[in-house]
Amino acid sequence: MTMLSPRIKLRHLQAFLEVARQRSFARAADTLAITQPAMSKTIRELEEAVAASLFERGPRGVTLTPSGMALLRHAGPAINLLQEGLAAVRQPASGEAVVRIGALSTVEEGLLPQAAQALHERFPDIRLKVHSGPSAYLLSQLGLGELDLVLGRMSEARESRGFSFEHLYHEPLVLMARAGHALACLTRAQLSADLLGDYPWVVPPAPTTLREQVERFWVEQGGPPPPVTLETLSLTLSRRYVQRTDALWVAPLDAVRSDLAEGSLVRLPVDIEAHGGSVGVCINATRALSPAAERLIEQLRDLAGQRDP
Repeated sequence: MTMLSPRIKLRHLQAFLEVARQRSFARAADTLAITQPAMSKTIRELEEAVAASLFERGPRGVTLTPSGMALLRHAGPAINLLQEGLAAVRQPASGEAVVRIGALSTVEEGLLPQAAQALHERFPDIRLKVHSGPSAYLLSQLGLGELDLVLGRMSEARESRGFSFEHLYHEPLVLMARAGHALACLTRAQLSADLLGDYPWVVPPAPTTLREQVERFWVEQGGPPPPVTLETLSLTLSRRYVQRTDALWVAPLDAVRSDLAEGSLVRLPVDIEAHGGSVGVCINATRALSPAAERLIEQLRDLAGQRDP
């Protein structure tokens, strides 16, 4: 069994994780209440101990090197488990199991509520702690050990490399408009790029993978991109705005199924992408999942298997 190098102390790993979290030596130093020179010295000692560079400095702050990413995948969960163990010693377990989930907007309206309902019918004592945000942020939290899993469309995300991704199903992006919109009665052949560009669009913010797909669609149309009046991952805000305006909304299909059934929104016959994106579960394979997390993933697999091909 390989022992941890005596040169590496807990403070080295805590400093490393905080710099990775903050992407800044100065902010990490403030958080840990030490000086920036002390922070730089601590990271330098850790790099010397592992014989590898862990961070690269750039105009947008510091980023992890490949060696830094490898250490993060192991150190984040390890420190988190240590903190959980200390907490368990100080306060005996209540018997409640908690699963920390990072949920992308692609699953907030359909898959995740359905899975939560099915899970709690069988295991009512499991508590789900859900965090939302863009894939880059949620995957960084997974690497730090702050989340047990991330659920959504993220296989295209660069940040997913190094994690274990399990595909559940494919889901397309669709172009939506309010009921009674001037474009609602037009055919696929009639909906030219010029006509689509006459209306404002509601799109996911950059640099999300969903926004990248939208931008690829614009490039393929061969014309200038349409005006963007709203950039957001909020499904509620997007829905309310589009229902009140002539804006067009690029949305995951699952997010608008109920709107289509009610007739409050209509789907325009426009192919934003040739094939749907892969929706799935991302985990850090360096850390064993809890039984509660395993049960949630079982529910997700069951629901994915019930979907229409």
